[in-house]
Amino acid sequence: METQLKEAVRSCPADYAEVRWEEVERSCVAFQRDQLMALERSREAGGTVRALVGGAWGTAVFTDPEEVPRKLSEATKLARAAARKVRDPIRLAQVPVVRDVFRPRLERDFRQVSLEEKRRLMENYNRIILDYSPQIAASSVRYTDSLRRIYYANSEGTYIEQAIPDVTVLLAAVARRNGDVQQAFESVGEAAGYELALGLEEKAEEVARRAVDLLSAKPVKGGRYTVVLDQELAGVFIHEAFGHICEADFLLRNEPMRKVMQLGRRFGVEALNVVEEGYLPGRRGNAPYDDEGVKRRKVYLIKEGVLSGLMHSRATAAKTGMEPTGNARAVSWEHEPIVRMRNTYIEPGEASFEELISGIDHGVYAKGAFGGQTELEQFTFSAAYAYEIKGGELGEMLRDVVLTGNVFDTLRSIEAIGNDFVLKGGAGGCGKGGQAPLPVTDGAPHVRIRDVIIGGR
Repeated sequence: METQLKEAVRSCPADYAEVRWEEVERSCVAFQRDQLMALERSREAGGTVRALVGGAWGTAVFTDPEEVPRKLSEATKLARAAARKVRDPIRLAQVPVVRDVFRPRLERDFRQVSLEEKRRLMENYNRIILDYSPQIAASSVRYTDSLRRIYYANSEGTYIEQAIPDVTVLLAAVARRNGDVQQAFESVGEAAGYELALGLEEKAEEVARRAVDLLSAKPVKGGRYTVVLDQELAGVFIHEAFGHICEADFLLRNEPMRKVMQLGRRFGVEALNVVEEGYLPGRRGNAPYDDEGVKRRKVYLIKEGVLSGLMHSRATAAKTGMEPTGNARAVSWEHEPIVRMRNTYIEPGEASFEELISGIDHGVYAKGAFGGQTELEQFTFSAAYAYEIKGGELGEMLRDVVLTGNVFDTLRSIEAIGNDFVLKGGAGGCGKGGQAPLPVTDGAPHVRIRDVIIGGR
């Protein structure tokens, strides 16, 4: 494979050429209620070539490595035709030539575990949920694993082989009483082996318990509150509400936001540090290099409250005079790499959880992320569940907690940051530009924010 790909890009007449070939092995087991909905194992392979001519890209996909020379020729012709009309030529920032092979170690290789064993394990989790209470009306349990082998070569001389494992488990429960329906879920996801899926019996029971408890939880009363976000919700917030607007390709298309997102501008308190980390072994979607063959590196998006960095591909880095950060990622071989997050998190502060809730006369402790949406700097997130904070102590369970606001106002309203950092990869993924779900991780410690708008009754 190495000789074949290197020779193909070396012989390509384009100004620059690259090829990415992927081989993927995966399996899936899924239950809904007491029904087995999926029990499958599959393999696929394919690749993408890109050719740059006169500042324009040409691309082509293929499913047979023997097609690479022909597809590169096809991409070159497409790029040459597009270059006649290009007004803003694409340039690529210079990066070191790399020759490397990366193969992670798996504690227990999921490819060596039978589908039947995986089915039995998921059926056990599903049964724990369904048997918890007569009020459990439905369940959903889903296991997935995959191993992506990626071979990358470009005309500059870079050649990289990487293997990226991925294991996820989703546990969900739906409870019903007198027409009231509530749901709860937990998920895990890592670049790990089959061991990640083991020992989740307590999580399955907790999911069922929470769904039932939410039937008795009171809906939150709408208003402005001092809110403490748990690690999961704070991590999702920083990814969705802030991370996406730090992606350089987005800013290059959006002039108003580009004027707002000026490096050196203060966006939060001095204690606030937001990181976009490159390669973290064992975390979802992690590998040492991105899909342009660039080494992933750590970027401080916010350093001591000040906007300090953005995420770049080679093209966005060249256009802005910055350095590539290793953030060019494609969700699969059928797609081109675009600027995407990897491991996005708020660094820990110094406050204990008790200190965070202390002094809050009437606030909300919001836990878990149930969903949400962002529109430029405006966000809306639903907490999975919450608790009242009264007189500096936790009170009754709350539900229907929806947080809304402006991300910049919210960052400036952070009062304290906890010391209990958690970085999490779940069973879902990030979506952008029609590419989803891309495995990512995000995280934070507990974070206390004043004057948060919460919708409710």
